[in-house]
Amino acid sequence: MEDVNYLFQQCINGLQLGAVYALIALGYTMVYGVLRLINFAHGDIFMLGAFIAYYLISKFNIPIYLVFAITMVCTAAAGYIIEKVAYKPLRNAPRISLLITAVGVSLFLEYFLSLKFLFTANYIGFPRPFEVEVYDLSLFTITNIQLIIFAVTAVSLFFLYLLVYRTKYGKAMRAVSYDQEAAALMGINIDATISLTFIVGAALAGVGGILYSIAYPQINVFMGIMPGIKSFIAAVLGGIGIIHGAVLGGFVIGVSEVFVSGFLSSTFRDGVIFIILFLVLLLKPSGIFGKRIEKV
Repeated sequence: MEDVNYLFQQCINGLQLGAVYALIALGYTMVYGVLRLINFAHGDIFMLGAFIAYYLISKFNIPIYLVFAITMVCTAAAGYIIEKVAYKPLRNAPRISLLITAVGVSLFLEYFLSLKFLFTANYIGFPRPFEVEVYDLSLFTITNIQLIIFAVTAVSLFFLYLLVYRTKYGKAMRAVSYDQEAAALMGINIDATISLTFIVGAALAGVGGILYSIAYPQINVFMGIMPGIKSFIAAVLGGIGIIHGAVLGGFVIGVSEVFVSGFLSSTFRDGVIFIILFLVLLLKPSGIFGKRIEKV
């Protein structure tokens, strides 16, 4: 019975981590779907969201619901600025130029924000805005933090679904991802659509940064590196450019990481994620929901 309880508990813990990865992976997959760009600075937007929330809670004692709203606005603005300053001038440049720029933006954010007059390179304890409560459900225990993570992720995914599939802006995003030139001929504003994609993806990353910091209350300017890489792998696993694929990939990566830590060793948890990436690229490069496109 204890083994069964432990298995269920690890599932809950994995879903908690996977929910955060899913929110970050959505930014990767949306930007790639529209612009065919791997935005490696996306993990640092996740980090920025954590630090913004830290200062809002610790310095200004703002209620948590306002922390989510303000952080989303700030990270969305950061995503918009990055797109306009770093990526838009290179939109017609070779893909390798955009890739190098994305890496450069990531490094700039990490090392610029680590300066003492801004943030710091040291680890900082994240102040949880509420007490942790544990609920015993017989087969497993669940905390109020996990319930909040699941609820916020579900609400975020619901509103993202409404935006992408029930609004004209979402229809424009899907049209641009399918054929940018044809979308432009149909009167869609390509620049505005790309900017909206960055804004939405960055806002979701900000939400992920808050949830991750509440669950694992220690933040650092380099905290976005590994979650960013793992979320990118999640997007590839699900089929990069496909929204529901990124969500599934995030949960698979989160559960896999926790299971490896819980049943094997925590020293293997990062390595297993890269093994998953290797197997996906080897056996099904298009991802779980990706489709093979035949060249004619």
